[in-house]
Amino acid sequence: MSFDGLVQIKKAIGMLSPKEVRDLSQREVRIALHAPDTLGFEQMESYLLSDLKPARRRESADMLMRDPSSTNQADINIYHANMKASAKSLIYLPDRPDIVVAKTLKAFPDLGIALARSFQPFRGPYVKNVIADVCKENTLFCLATAVPDIMGVPFITLPWSIAEFASDSAFLTMNQIRMGFMVAGASDREVGYMEQKGEIAAVIGSAFGWRALARELVGKIPFGGGLIAKAGVAYAGTKVLGVSLDGYYSLGYTYSREERNNLYAEAYLQGKSVAAKLLRMLRPDLAAKLADTDSTASSAR
Repeated sequence: MSFDGLVQIKKAIGMLSPKEVRDLSQREVRIALHAPDTLGFEQMESYLLSDLKPARRRESADMLMRDPSSTNQADINIYHANMKASAKSLIYLPDRPDIVVAKTLKAFPDLGIALARSFQPFRGPYVKNVIADVCKENTLFCLATAVPDIMGVPFITLPWSIAEFASDSAFLTMNQIRMGFMVAGASDREVGYMEQKGEIAAVIGSAFGWRALARELVGKIPFGGGLIAKAGVAYAGTKVLGVSLDGYYSLGYTYSREERNNLYAEAYLQGKSVAAKLLRMLRPDLAAKLADTDSTASSAR
């Protein structure tokens, strides 16, 4: 990567604010629990406070309220399945508690990172959502820079304007570091450049390999097929990084080179599929053209 490329990445990283992520993760979320009896309350509390270290468990327990009259004081209200509640309420099912986790994260996206930090059941699903979202954003960015009129589609959004970035590498690197902040915050780890200097160095280092591989693929695959391959590389690199960070923060586990290679190969195929699906949604004419070209090339072989 050229010196200019590193300057672009440095400029892009300057747009990030780890403090914002830190503040969001450290927000105290008040959850009102509604149950018909003591057993119901204990079921819900036991699930929400499971697998926490003693100090974190005490802090998180203080965020739970048993008094049904506290509804208006709470950020979130969760009802036990044995209680009467409206159809749109968040319902805790003793045999499927994961359902209320998924619905809560969907209903309160701004509280997701704080919930994940304070309550273990939210952590895995939230981190998985973050990784999936950033993978999709990076894939979409690669498509949008190659086909600019994609951004005219109303339902397409990215965290930042494409015009703010001089290269794919700058955007992808910055967005991956943002993902690293969010995964750390959700995992009850320290968030920041100094606090995560090792992880951030790894992200910046990976930008060198991504750029080289993406250029090679685009050059080797004719008829615009390199567009999907390039987007697939962006998806795979982001996915492997996110999964690696999750393993490191949650288990202290670092993947071996062979494991990372296997993860990358699987994620690359998944990324190409995601890119192709996005392109069909955004530019069906271009997707059809590429499909016809691939079909013709396959027949020739």
